Amino acid sequence: MGLDLTKLRGMNPDDLNKEALELRDEIWKLRLQRSTGQLQDPEKIRRKRHDLARVLTVLREQASAAAESR
Repeated sequence: MGLDLTKLRGMNPDDLNKEALELRDEIWKLRLQRSTGQLQDPEKIRRKRHDLARVLTVLREQASAAAESR
């Protein structure tokens, strides 16, 4: 399984943005490896994309909660 949602929900927005940036970088590197034929596990790209989606979802949840509390 990918990233743990309870761990992600406990992170602050700065850490989540950093995690999203790292995941985007990893996905880019994996896509580059796939295009050169060096990637052994093509499913890894999909798992990283799902992890990125989880991070972005938690970021949106936190932003929504902050907007509602105003």
